[in-house]
Amino acid sequence: MSAPSGSGERPAVIAVVKESAEGELRVATVPDVVQKLVSSGHQVRIEHSAGTGAFYPDELYTAAGATIAASRADLLKGADIVLCVQPPTVGDVEQVSEGSLLVGFMNPSGNIDAIKAMRDRKITSFALELVPRITRAQGMDALSSQATAGGYSAVILGAGNCPKFLPMLTTAAGTIRPATVLILGAGVAGLMAIATAKRLGALVEAYDVRRAAGEQVRSLGAKFLELEINAEGQGGYARELTPEEKALEQEMVSAAVARADIVITTAAIPGRKAPVLITKETVLRMRPGAVIVDLAAETGGNCELTQAGKTIQEHGVTIIGPRNLPARVPFHSSQMYAKNLQAFLALLVNKEGSLVKDYTDEILVASLLTHAGEVCFAPARNIIGGVKP
Repeated sequence: MSAPSGSGERPAVIAVVKESAEGELRVATVPDVVQKLVSSGHQVRIEHSAGTGAFYPDELYTAAGATIAASRADLLKGADIVLCVQPPTVGDVEQVSEGSLLVGFMNPSGNIDAIKAMRDRKITSFALELVPRITRAQGMDALSSQATAGGYSAVILGAGNCPKFLPMLTTAAGTIRPATVLILGAGVAGLMAIATAKRLGALVEAYDVRRAAGEQVRSLGAKFLELEINAEGQGGYARELTPEEKALEQEMVSAAVARADIVITTAAIPGRKAPVLITKETVLRMRPGAVIVDLAAETGGNCELTQAGKTIQEHGVTIIGPRNLPARVPFHSSQMYAKNLQAFLALLVNKEGSLVKDYTDEILVASLLTHAGEVCFAPARNIIGGVKP
């Protein structure tokens, strides 16, 4: 696909907005990255106080070579590329000039009104959620970088609400046993949670439906929960578990939840409701003072009792449904996100510093959401067209 015809042979003007979503402290770029972009010939504008919440004041951006825009209108006027963290609202889109490029998280299967607005204004948008999981795109994988921040924050949040020490202590008052932390899901967030809980001295157990995850879990010093069954099928492939085996596996997980002091759930399916891993009945089996931190709270929750954005107590168990955990460590989560965007921008700008004219790179093709008045991401296009998934 071709880039907007308005992109001339000149250095790109990159604009970074101040995030307006409630509780969002992250910023799309940081001074170190700005310095590299400016040295490459780009013009960088930062909306006034965009980095304040992440502890990157305007003076650091100015020292790095950026221009501070006093208003959103000044920021976006003549901007070629607009960078954001949170998916844009319809109001945000209406302020972006037609033909501009918008890059960031887009919620491509859920933010439909904004996607239609970008289509109608002929804005070219790239959704970082759609960056393919290939080796060449690892440096652009913002989902993974922010999941790392989320996994770390979940353990800190759980520890802060747990009435027990996490490490074992030997004191004059006797020996205190370490707390048990259970991680459900061994993806990026889960693995970071495992590593963090181990560093804090807890006994850590983990479970994942993918048997191959066991090696990564054990390499971090945690115990991987699995049934002693032979699931090998023909040709070396894993066979599907029988209903009896599935029931045994569910009981194994429920028993692990019941004996844990902190449970962190990380199971999410893009574009779909999160699977329920902890039922109301399982919560009844947990110890008084136990804590559940549900990273899937915003998509329905892995615990049947989770309430998104709230901390509740049920039967003596604290259930936390946090929103936007990466924003709890905004300094480093912004730093990682900025580097993801820096790597992505390298695909959009040629060696002369001007915008590329064709979006033929496989990463750009996969992450292209809207372009030239069309919705390029098929699931979003189908939703807009009323096609059932």
